[in-house]
Amino acid sequence: MRLSGFGSCGLKGLFSLCLSAAVCTLALSTGTQAQTTTAMPDTGQSVPTLSIAAREVLLDVVVTDKDGQPVTGLTAADFSVSEEGDAQKLTHLEEHRPLDAAALARMKAAPAMPPNTFTNFMPVENTNASTVVLMDALDQNMQTQMELRQQLIDYLKHMQPGTPIALFQLDTEMRLIQGFSADPKVLLAAAESKRDMPSMIKPSPGSRDEYQRARREILRSGFQMMGRYLAGFPGRKNLVWFTGSIPESYRTDPLSSSFGRSFHDDFSLLEEDQGGLMDALTLSRVAVYPVDARGLETPPQFEASNNGRGSPFGGVRFVGSHVMEHMDLDSMAEQTGGKAFYNTNGLKQVLARIVDNGSSYYTLAYATTNQKWEGQFRNIKVTIARPAVKVQYRKGYYAVDRAKQEQRLLAAMAKRKAKAGGNPFADADDDAAKAEDYAGDEGALVKHPKGGFEATMQLGAIPPTEVILTARITEGSTVVKLDKKAALPADNYLVADYKGKPFRTYHVHVVADARALGLTRGADGIHRGTVEFVTLVFDQTGHQVNSMKSTAILNFTDARYPALLKTGLPVDQEIAVPVKGNYFLRVGVHDVASDHIGAIEIPVDAVRAGPQT
Repeated sequence: MRLSGFGSCGLKGLFSLCLSAAVCTLALSTGTQAQTTTAMPDTGQSVPTLSIAAREVLLDVVVTDKDGQPVTGLTAADFSVSEEGDAQKLTHLEEHRPLDAAALARMKAAPAMPPNTFTNFMPVENTNASTVVLMDALDQNMQTQMELRQQLIDYLKHMQPGTPIALFQLDTEMRLIQGFSADPKVLLAAAESKRDMPSMIKPSPGSRDEYQRARREILRSGFQMMGRYLAGFPGRKNLVWFTGSIPESYRTDPLSSSFGRSFHDDFSLLEEDQGGLMDALTLSRVAVYPVDARGLETPPQFEASNNGRGSPFGGVRFVGSHVMEHMDLDSMAEQTGGKAFYNTNGLKQVLARIVDNGSSYYTLAYATTNQKWEGQFRNIKVTIARPAVKVQYRKGYYAVDRAKQEQRLLAAMAKRKAKAGGNPFADADDDAAKAEDYAGDEGALVKHPKGGFEATMQLGAIPPTEVILTARITEGSTVVKLDKKAALPADNYLVADYKGKPFRTYHVHVVADARALGLTRGADGIHRGTVEFVTLVFDQTGHQVNSMKSTAILNFTDARYPALLKTGLPVDQEIAVPVKGNYFLRVGVHDVASDHIGAIEIPVDAVRAGPQT
């Protein structure tokens, strides 16, 4: 692994919101930057300089009248916000409305990437609000799935372009059917494809308790993967979750148990907290709109097949269970700023209403008066000085000090490495700390908790966008075939089955957006961090063929740190790919301190042949 000279990062104006639940320190890079073809994607727009030192709470608030129509034209004077009963002063208010045809026509298409350059940065023209459709096959029978799929197709056939929509499906894992697109033709093709077919895949039945535990685990890890994917997209995301019920452990208060006590003792244990269903979505400004996909159901004793012979107690149990399930959906929606829908067969009409409801909202920000960041949950209340209006907003956040968490994690890493006889960080030069220190290259991916870095690096996994990266791939001109008895070259970790087969070396030049990296500034003024760069080669069946992991140890003085934020962190790797067969590259970046991840998947066939650079 080679840490390259720093090139220019053209991701101008990308907000990196260091959120603790909904709490953030806003930092927007200054001015325009030189355009380049070798670093981060360039949006082609200049931005003003903005610097806000206070930690701010960010809220998206939907305001509707008695008929459910959006209330527009409100000002800061119309809003009253309190936190744990203490009045707060708004520092920012911005109104968002659905974009009309004229506004959409003014939008510019994203610039094309240079040849053989790939990125997980996926610009969306409409940054006001996006819609995420999740079809929960875990909680729906085949007939319900088929009806839902047909209504989704009908909706997409008549939708107006402009609103970015992403399609997900949940069975034994969270699957991305189609990434964000505002093109109805693209979305319709995905919905009609085999990728979106009804799923019969379920966890092993076992007992009811075992099934519920399996479902909770799938939901937890699935929503974490979805949250990592959504992190790189701006604006409000409206999650339309077609389901029927919520697992029992999430019924009481879906936010109150989001961070268990153990979370504050060890940052890494967040992955093991089953209450983390909401955590991954909170940081990405996601409002949940649960929809009972079963529609309007008939109690068993009134079904025609029973001919009136059903027990009346069966109907009571039926109604009672549905009432409880609908209360759960209401609670989930209320806590996250969404709205629940049930007892309706017009699912495509519900989807249209949600898109309209979630596209008209206000973004509020305030610098909280409570500067104690000790992990407590803080309740928020928003009222409007208008009669007969309803408000939807996230009901609170956890006052977690992310900087202290990172410090504890880094200290634990240093302690573990010291026990092993190593030094967790290279010595920094006071005059000019260098980035060329790294722990070396290896061919095995370090194991991370389920739902973490390892999970995001599997073939076909949902690509996370917490760290924006670009990868420029160059195909080597020489095909190499080693003698069966010859040893592999250094830094070549082809698995045993491929050592005697011809391969070609590919050069991978990766640039990671440093603004998402959790570098911690020590008392000596040095910004330190550890970043893992991984390139994996998979065959078409998902088996790992080759791997390269490089661990960079970063040390930057205050003088050099701004240059890192501007240029990004470039790294070079070389990896062997067999010549015969169908293969895929999976390139990923993992910031250890913040646990932020970025990844991209590239078919080797998509890389055009060219000279080695």
